[in-house]
Amino acid sequence: LSFSMFLYVNLLDSRSVMGDLGWIAYPKNGWEEIGEVDENYAPIHTYQVCKVMDQNQNNWLVTSWISNEGASRIFIELKFTLRDCNSLPGGLGTCKETFNVYYFQSNEKDGRNIRENQYVKIDTIAADESFTELDLGDRVMKLNTEVRDVGPLTKKGFYLAFQDVGACIALVSVRVYYKKCTSVVRNLALFPDTITGADSSQLLEVSGKCVNYSVTDESPKMHCSAEGEWLVPIGKCMCQEGYEEKNNTCQPCRPGFFKSSPQSLTCNKCPPHSFAQEEGSTSCVCEEHYYRRETDPYIMACTRPPSAPRNAISNINETSVFLEWMFPADTGGRKDVLYNIVCKKCNNLSGLCEECGIHVRYFPQQSGLKNTSVMVIDLEAHTNYTFEIEAENGVSEMKMGSRRFVSVNVTTNQAAPSPISIVKKGKITKNSISLSWHEPDRPNGIILEYEIKYFEKDQETSYTIIKSKETDITAEGLKPASSYIFQIRARTAAGYGAFSRRFEFETSPVSFAATGDQSQIPIIAVSVTVGVILLAGVVGFLLSGRDRCHLMVDYFYGFNCIHPMLMRCGYSKAKQDPEEEKMHFHNGHIKLPGIKTYIDPHTYEDPSQAVHEFAKEIDASCITIERVIGAGEFGEVCSGRTKLPTKREFNVAIKTLKVGYTDKQRRDFLGEASIMGQFDHPNIIHLEGVVTKSKPVMIVTEYMENGSLDTFLKKNDGQFTVIQLVGMLRGIASGMKYLSDMGYVHRDLAARNILINSNLVCKVSDFGLSRVLEDDPEAAYTTRGGKIPIRWTAPEAIAFRKFTSASDVWSYGIVMWEVMSYGERPYWEMTNQDVIKAVEEGYRLPSPMDCPAALYQLMLDCWQKDRNSRPKFEEIVSMLDKLIRNPSSLKTLVNASNRVSNLLVEHSPSGNGAYRSVNEWLEGIKMARYTDTFVENGFSSMDAVTQMTLDDLRRFGVTLAGHQKKIMNSIQEIRAQLLNGMVPL
Repeated sequence: LSFSMFLYVNLLDSRSVMGDLGWIAYPKNGWEEIGEVDENYAPIHTYQVCKVMDQNQNNWLVTSWISNEGASRIFIELKFTLRDCNSLPGGLGTCKETFNVYYFQSNEKDGRNIRENQYVKIDTIAADESFTELDLGDRVMKLNTEVRDVGPLTKKGFYLAFQDVGACIALVSVRVYYKKCTSVVRNLALFPDTITGADSSQLLEVSGKCVNYSVTDESPKMHCSAEGEWLVPIGKCMCQEGYEEKNNTCQPCRPGFFKSSPQSLTCNKCPPHSFAQEEGSTSCVCEEHYYRRETDPYIMACTRPPSAPRNAISNINETSVFLEWMFPADTGGRKDVLYNIVCKKCNNLSGLCEECGIHVRYFPQQSGLKNTSVMVIDLEAHTNYTFEIEAENGVSEMKMGSRRFVSVNVTTNQAAPSPISIVKKGKITKNSISLSWHEPDRPNGIILEYEIKYFEKDQETSYTIIKSKETDITAEGLKPASSYIFQIRARTAAGYGAFSRRFEFETSPVSFAATGDQSQIPIIAVSVTVGVILLAGVVGFLLSGRDRCHLMVDYFYGFNCIHPMLMRCGYSKAKQDPEEEKMHFHNGHIKLPGIKTYIDPHTYEDPSQAVHEFAKEIDASCITIERVIGAGEFGEVCSGRTKLPTKREFNVAIKTLKVGYTDKQRRDFLGEASIMGQFDHPNIIHLEGVVTKSKPVMIVTEYMENGSLDTFLKKNDGQFTVIQLVGMLRGIASGMKYLSDMGYVHRDLAARNILINSNLVCKVSDFGLSRVLEDDPEAAYTTRGGKIPIRWTAPEAIAFRKFTSASDVWSYGIVMWEVMSYGERPYWEMTNQDVIKAVEEGYRLPSPMDCPAALYQLMLDCWQKDRNSRPKFEEIVSMLDKLIRNPSSLKTLVNASNRVSNLLVEHSPSGNGAYRSVNEWLEGIKMARYTDTFVENGFSSMDAVTQMTLDDLRRFGVTLAGHQKKIMNSIQEIRAQLLNGMVPL
């Protein structure tokens, strides 16, 4: 980069001198001054010499003293004419066509009486063009121009001398000058006039000075070249705050504009909600009710606190609440919106609320939340809470009273108690250990009983369980001088809590008296012998009555089930406290019965006895039937209300047995009540009781306002967040974990058999297995044992009738698919035989649209062919809890192209994934209502459909967000298939 801002500074120009030049010729008859005019007829001084006829010429012309004005290198421009020697008469051999130029440095005008040898020769000058006699006749003067430079000069001035040695020459003009880089302003820095250096390749570094109202971090510099050009600029000046550059000067910012930093090039207009009234403003002042933090850049608009969050919803799971909300409608103009949660526990009677204690936990945290969701756990059961979800941003603290929040009122459900933390040992003997403990910190209801598990240290596979309603027990029959491990858990109506940590205690050692030991041995031997004889007699008696008592333990596919007749055939508890029950386990098998587990009512000789054992009889006068809400196999399903003597009136669902039933129908009808009555869990449909002593015979259950899950999802397609759907799945998994722990296998787990209430709590229902499998239209595949719902059933259950909790896990995976696809039919229109064949060949259902990858992976895990490789329900609940606590893990969706790459089958009626018409496609995605709309707006072919946009849908009246989403996702899927060459259009 160069700036050609250079200047020739004349030290001498013979043509511009009007008077005498003052030059001296030696000898005097050599160089001769002649007055002439130039081309513009202006008088000029010329010197001529033409002594070609004489031998040994040495004619000198010396200028007056010339000041170099500080320049160390000067330039000499000579303009002259010279005659060609060949044109002279006789062609004189002494004629020359050159002349010499010399200089002599001097600090003062000290005279010109200088000897010839003191001059320094500059150069010999020759003419490019010479003139002839003919040229003289035509008065044509061929002017030559030559430039020479001299340097470095070390004194204040110098003389020039011109030597003629026998030429015919006329010196028309002499110009002596030097070069300089002229003063210039660059990058708001002033660089002064600078004389070039003595060396032709030298660059002089020159520092610049910042102009007014400008500053610099690095001194600006430029380099002056020998040719008088500015080169290589370094650094720059910048207009200070409040000023901007204009025409190489710094001008103040106008009102309404500001500049906060020298680094800014120009003044900026005041950002929104701020103003500047004076010139040269370095910042703008915020308007009233608007604020700026110290860390906010001045270019940022002034902002205000946000409005309250919107559309807060809650999802209750026992004593945990998942809260989700939408960001504020007005964020105050900022992006740093955070959320805080204020938890208040409210008294039902007084209506007063107080802040929750420190025991309540929040995931991921209580304050400073960036995401719009939080999980609150460790709440109290059956308690009213108010959660205030507050939004704040960076300027909220600057405005007092700017707190903006939305409230959510919830009532927690029943929950299992927290673990017992304190266990104290009491009296210890060589064969017994007494323990006592404190009630759990959070009982979450009335403690019904405690379960104490203990075993000898390092013998964990052989353990004993004692049940007690008190907070102390004595474990007897222990080995002397042995260590035992104890764990205790509490049970409420919601089920068991977690076991406490392990507590280790040791029995006392055996101590015999020092004397008489030998005398005791015969007595002990006799006692043992008598005991053996008595034991043999008892065993013989029991075995002789084996058929009568049906004493047996039924092991059914790994589940330990106590035969009901065992409880009615002479079984008595071990000698212990009347409030305790004792059970022994070894390697997973029950040694003594008594554990609570599911009992099949069909094993009773009189199944009606099972009904009265597990279900409470309700007087028909306490029930009011209000309306019919459906029809079952055995009669109508109604909604109504019941008012029991000790309870307030509440809503119930009522199943009735139709008139003219057979005994078998009555047994099957009440069999479901016998099953339901054994379960007590917030995610299992609760049995209120039965009416058997009057007609119609009725089963009364809790009322679920939203009905069956599959129908509810179809009605509300696309209306729920992913977290809400996961909350539903978590409730179903929790209920199935409870059933699995009870030893119950459902065998017909499907979305149609899940009920959902107004709080979106899902509960497993429909326990009348034999009835369901006989007439269910889904059970089109018949085996020797009855009909099976093929689309929900595991391969081993279809092939070998191996129904286990693992086969229920397979069905749970199908339920997950139903929930995430909003009630879509599994395997669509495939026949049951095609489904069986496809599953056996390793095909699995594709991911539903917009399904999180983590959930689809869990579905695939549930659909492992090897039942032992499928997750347990306990693991499923734990996994879903982790996803709920970390909502960001649900943001990664199954990619559309990946989704179609492992399709079992595309759900088009043609069966090959290709839709023959727009009507067929819309029917396939259950959007047939829009067929006429599509055709009327020009989308009458599938080719046109693939070009459709969301704006097109809105334009011709598809306004429901769920429908828009479903249609556009299907279009994207078709595009992906076309892209992969999978489906012809």
